[in-house]
Amino acid sequence: MLKSLALSILFCGAAALPAAAQMAGVPSTTSDVSGIISKGAADDAAQYKGLDTYNLLPNRSESKFVTIDPGAQADAMGAGVNILGYDPYWQDGKTGNYSDDTFAKIKAAGFSTVRLNLFIFGKDAAHLGVNGNIDPKWLKKLDWVVAEAERHDLNIILDEHDFEDCSEARPQDCATLLMVTWRQLAKRYMNEPNSVMFELLNEPHGNLNGEAWNKVLAQVVAVVRATNPTRNLIIGPTHWNSMDDLDQLKLPADDHIIVTFHYYKPMTFTHQGAVWAHEENLHDIHFGSPAELKTINDDFNTVATWANAHNRAIFLGEFGAYDKAPMDDRVKYDSAVARTAEAHSFPWAYWQFSSDFLLYDFSKQQFVAPILKALRPDAQP
Repeated sequence: MLKSLALSILFCGAAALPAAAQMAGVPSTTSDVSGIISKGAADDAAQYKGLDTYNLLPNRSESKFVTIDPGAQADAMGAGVNILGYDPYWQDGKTGNYSDDTFAKIKAAGFSTVRLNLFIFGKDAAHLGVNGNIDPKWLKKLDWVVAEAERHDLNIILDEHDFEDCSEARPQDCATLLMVTWRQLAKRYMNEPNSVMFELLNEPHGNLNGEAWNKVLAQVVAVVRATNPTRNLIIGPTHWNSMDDLDQLKLPADDHIIVTFHYYKPMTFTHQGAVWAHEENLHDIHFGSPAELKTINDDFNTVATWANAHNRAIFLGEFGAYDKAPMDDRVKYDSAVARTAEAHSFPWAYWQFSSDFLLYDFSKQQFVAPILKALRPDAQP
């Protein structure tokens, strides 16, 4: 599916791409990338013309961006939560569960950052047309979320979350779609404050493992840098952003990158009962032994050692335990990971606000009190 979409986009924009890039199915040099960046200028103007919410964001006409060091940015990120990825809000004509009050509650509970999970071109999303343009109606919805985060003084990470589709596709097809996507998102939000960050792709794995991801990320970074030369980007290693792959991550010579990793060890505990993780037959697995707590600290020490050696700020982008784990043990786990991250000066984002791994129950319009207390001990449910 991604292969045909990528090829359609390349054919639609063939005049803007050098012959070598057309044959390869993906730009091969920085000059080739500039073709993709310039290709959609007229399309962008046409998309935005007449959209009554295009100026929803107060900073649209005047840049509010100020360069910030990645370390200072990481310090400001603090505690966060993943939001909105699986909410019906993104479906055409649906309003979903989130409101202004939701963002107010996130802020009041002591969170400083939201990681916004965006499905744009995968088989379950289809918001990217064959002409390479993101659906204007979908972009209007995204504008609202970014505006809400800014209104409530929350950092927001735009996390491209088509990781399954990208990792199953040919790397060059994934690269094409990411570049076309980020050309538009980066341009659209180039004037937003530095509280808006871009995460190029969630959890690369499968066909993106090894050197493939290093090649893809370099091309996507080049696209973003054409319009956002110093905005902090978030990039993680392969095998689902595993800390074990940090040594394989090769980043471009770019000072404005924060490195992310995800942490769900031990999987037999955190994913017990989860069908998608093939752990549906596991149940009543407990957590909290001294050895398990030591493992978390040892693992985070390993990440910190890598970060110091490479002079990179770190962001723990996901962690949590699935709802079918015993609640008392989920509380122990979430608290242990959050406190250990904080002890290592890693900002973090819990997975996730709603849908599963529940932090907030929309059916009751209230936080799941034990999970909130584990994450933010001083918060009032």
